[in-house]
Amino acid sequence: MEKKAYLQQRTGTRQLAVVGMLSSICIILGMTGYGFIPLPTAKATIMHIPVVIGAILEGPVVGMMIGLIFGLFSIFQNMTAPNILSFAFLNPLVSVVPRVLIGVTAYYAYHLIKTENQMIRIGAGAAVGALTNTIGVLGMLYILYAAEFAKARGINPETVLKVVYGIATVNGIPEAIISVIITVPIVMAIKKARRA
Repeated sequence: MEKKAYLQQRTGTRQLAVVGMLSSICIILGMTGYGFIPLPTAKATIMHIPVVIGAILEGPVVGMMIGLIFGLFSIFQNMTAPNILSFAFLNPLVSVVPRVLIGVTAYYAYHLIKTENQMIRIGAGAAVGALTNTIGVLGMLYILYAAEFAKARGINPETVLKVVYGIATVNGIPEAIISVIITVPIVMAIKKARRA
């Protein structure tokens, strides 16, 4: 009984340490600008990757906690360095909820894939987590702020869905690919180190 309690306490401590470490990485990526990779047509974010890694390694609750920190930091960024869309990102439904959901979708994508190949399972979790971020944020932006988005971007309100879909495609696919490329070796290395 004492051994079980000790193991539970040790696991809880490790999970809190993982939340703290990966949340810090998320914030550093955002503050330094390293969380954005310039592409020919857009900037791909990698700030969701710590959320995905935490979820795959430690479970959905850990992933959700890191996602919460990511989302709250997004609000903070839009308060301190506003841009034309900051009005939307100050709403937690746009900036926090999709980021919390990354932890859930990445974890279950990883666990529901029925294969022994760890790289495929991790890759699936990474891709689904990245797409959750892109689709969740842009979807909420469209649902809640379509008219304001059109006004801020200076576009016809009737074309908002096409524009949002275009952004999701141009950003979402590269972000998913980059997420897989970065997440798979990191998670594989951590899993190997834990077995050693």
